[in-house]
This record gives sequence, structure tokens and C-alpha cells, in this order.
Amino acid sequence: MKPDFETMSKAELRAYVLANRSDNEAFYKLVDCLKADNKDAVRYPFVKTAEDLAKMEEIIRDRIIKLDES
Repeated sequence: MKPDFETMSKAELRAYVLANRSDNEAFYKLVDCLKADNKDAVRYPFVKTAEDLAKMEEIIRDRIIKLDES
């Protein structure tokens, strides 16, 4: 009998997934939990061109500078 993934904490669910690696339902529930934690994360498109790559490098550089300043 499977545990109720809805009532498990993220730590419990993670431990369950690590102990039951073939349980896809538990894995996807854990992924959903992790995605929910990162709702405010900034998402960038996949780099397809040299211009995209240059822009991404600039974004990363700016982010590193901001992290160093804080």
C-alpha cells in the first residue's frame, strides 16, 4: 500500500522517492512540489543563437554582480 503523498512533507516525500526510485507517481508528486516552491523564479528561453548566448552571458554577469553586492 502506497503512502498518501498529499499529506507527506517534502522531506518525507524526497526520502520516499530515494527509497522507491521506480515509483513514478511519487517522483512526479515531488517534482510538482519543487516546482511550486519556485513559482517566482525567473525563467529564460533556451539559447538558440549567438545573440541569445551573448544576452544570456550578460544576464549571468549582471546576476553575479548583484549577488556579490548583497
